[in-house]
Amino acid sequence: MCKLPFIFAFFALISAAAANENDQHTRILAASCAACHGTNGLSQGGTPLLAGLDESYFIGRMIEYRTRLNSTAVMVQHAKGLTLEEITALAKYFSSQAWACPYFKRNCLPDPIPSTPEN
Repeated sequence: MCKLPFIFAFFALISAAAANENDQHTRILAASCAACHGTNGLSQGGTPLLAGLDESYFIGRMIEYRTRLNSTAVMVQHAKGLTLEEITALAKYFSSQAWACPYFKRNCLPDPIPSTPEN
């Protein structure tokens, strides 16, 4: 009897379990963002929307926060606690979320990209 199909099935199950674990870890990280940026990145306050944000923009901003020296800003502390892999996973997660116009904004244009870093 050929064991090859069973070997492929075994590795497929292991891969699926690892992917599920990574997805769960990313969702847990994203839940910590929800305190300020809203559920699924849909901010209801003055913080930026993360939902639908371009992956490369998100990654760039987080790396920018990570490289700041001697800053006590909240985002700097959060970014320094994340690995590059976690930042990339969060970028993919938030970019896959649907962007929606917050109820308190009169126009539905996304916030402009700031020209200088926020503290």
